[in-house]
Amino acid sequence: MSELATATSPSTFDAPPQGPESMVFITPGAAAKVNEIRSTEGIESNMALRLRVVGGGCAGFSYDLYFDESTEVDRQLEIQGVQVVVDEMSLMYLVGTEIDYVEGLQGAGFKFNNPNVKSTCGCGSSFSV
Repeated sequence: MSELATATSPSTFDAPPQGPESMVFITPGAAAKVNEIRSTEGIESNMALRLRVVGGGCAGFSYDLYFDESTEVDRQLEIQGVQVVVDEMSLMYLVGTEIDYVEGLQGAGFKFNNPNVKSTCGCGSSFSV
C-alpha cells in the first residue's frame, strides 16, 4: 500500500477509549479508508492491519502499514472496527498515536499524529524519538 505517512502532534479527543484501544487511535475516516481498501483489493478477513515502526528515512524511523496475519508475538487490537496487529517493539513508539486519513493538495494518505515524536524530516515521512 503506497500511502502518504506523516508525523505530527496528536489532536484533542473528547472521550478517549479505555483498555487496549487507548494505545493507538484510528479516526473514523481512517477506519473507513482501511475498510474501503480491504474491500476494493479483496483482502481476506483473516488479515489485519499491521502497524509497524521501522528503521529508515532521513530522521531515523518511519511508519509501515499493510495487511498481514497475526503472529504469536503480536498485540491484537480492534480499533474503530478495524482489526489491528502490532509488534511490541513498534508499540513502544506508537502508544498514544492517532492515525487519520487526509486528502489535500499535497496528496492523500494516512497521517500519524504521534506524541512521542521529537523531530521529523522535512517531508514529514520519517521521525525521531
